[in-house]
Amino acid sequence: MTQQIDGITFEETVLPHLDAAFNLARWLTRNEQDAQDIVQEAYLRAFRFFPAFRGGDPHSWIMKIVRNTCYTWLHENRPLQGALEFDENLFPPDSRSPSPEEVVLQNDSGTMVRKALEKLPTNFREVLVLRELEGMSYKEIAEITGMAAGTVMSSLSRARDRFRQALKELMNRDSAQTSPRILPVKT
Repeated sequence: MTQQIDGITFEETVLPHLDAAFNLARWLTRNEQDAQDIVQEAYLRAFRFFPAFRGGDPHSWIMKIVRNTCYTWLHENRPLQGALEFDENLFPPDSRSPSPEEVVLQNDSGTMVRKALEKLPTNFREVLVLRELEGMSYKEIAEITGMAAGTVMSSLSRARDRFRQALKELMNRDSAQTSPRILPVKT
């Protein structure tokens, strides 16, 4: 059964955003199987409500549905996980931290970047994924998350600071593990 609005089908409108939807769900849940289930549920919801879609940006529309489905799933399956709010006063940003680009150049596999992103609280991971990986505008992120545009910008700033801090910690830990141990010389 194909649904159409003004001659535009669900498949033409929403299916092109399937990879982005999965990407967001995977980063929010940190699990590929859960992300697949969530995207399937989100697309079923989108299909059911497609007749009510009144145009606009279908990418933002489906991403909002995926986001809401993720948070519903997280609330039901992982209560209290990531519920702590980050206190900037306890962990001020380190101005000497390497930029994300520097870290990628230092570690071409991107493993540290992925690990650092996974360490972030869900709300910070979400805005970074939408902005940096999906290339969405502040306005689109605000529409998806329900935040004010100013809140999106401040959340991104905090998320980037936390991301830098996580990268620095991983780099320090990695360099400590890979540096040769100096054994005492017996005389």
